[in-house]
Amino acid sequence: MEIAGYVAALLIGISLGLIGGGGSILTIPVLVYLFHIKPTLATGYSLFIVGCSSLAGAYKYWRRGFINFKAAFYFGIASILTVLLIRKLLMPVIPEDLFTIRNFVVTKSLLTMLLFGVVMIFASLNMIQKPVTPAADNHDQPIRLTKALLRGVAVGTLTGLLGAGGGFLIIPVLVFSFHLPMKDAIGTSLLIIAMNSLSGFAGDLFHQQFDWQRLLPLTAIAVTGTFIGRRLGQDMAGERLKKWFGWFVLVMGIYIIMHEVFFKQL
Repeated sequence: MEIAGYVAALLIGISLGLIGGGGSILTIPVLVYLFHIKPTLATGYSLFIVGCSSLAGAYKYWRRGFINFKAAFYFGIASILTVLLIRKLLMPVIPEDLFTIRNFVVTKSLLTMLLFGVVMIFASLNMIQKPVTPAADNHDQPIRLTKALLRGVAVGTLTGLLGAGGGFLIIPVLVFSFHLPMKDAIGTSLLIIAMNSLSGFAGDLFHQQFDWQRLLPLTAIAVTGTFIGRRLGQDMAGERLKKWFGWFVLVMGIYIIMHEVFFKQL
């Protein structure tokens, strides 16, 4: 099963490098179902893997001038603070057993996976639907601070609670609200994901113990995948691959919900 997990880590990186998001949504299922890591701990692992992979991908886009640092800064202010507050202050105090419905105990781990399944379904629909229309190729579009801060809080909440990068939310906002060209939106999204994820992981270091012998190889493979994805993006139809990947994520999201609610209880 672990061999399949390492292959999946490569695919996660390829997705991040190819379409600027989406792949990170698979990190938690890979860690939980293939490496048997507890869901609440897996969110911390995911933050590091996704953060390093996104940073590697952002570097490649930066080299080609496809990052809007003003958008990343405004977006990042709120999102990073939100992630840190959730990971350092909120997550450690949430009890493992939350409440009971008749004889069914809802735990923090169960709720984490259910929320993740819902997020995966939402993300898949964003990938499957008609692609966003890129803005004109203008690298100096005006950024509205209030809108950036509000969107940053929303993405920071997602990253903080579930360890997901949120690229499927960030890219449409950058394209439609901030009028960035698609390549700028992808590069900027990767930088924002990296900032959010690594700051959240830094908050986890105070109250979590990580297996670095497992975490570092997984991260290295995912980072390698981002460079492969970036190279493939020059030769392949990214939107078609994004749609296919979206259908796969949809199936995975439904499976997670069914597994946690029905199959796991049998």
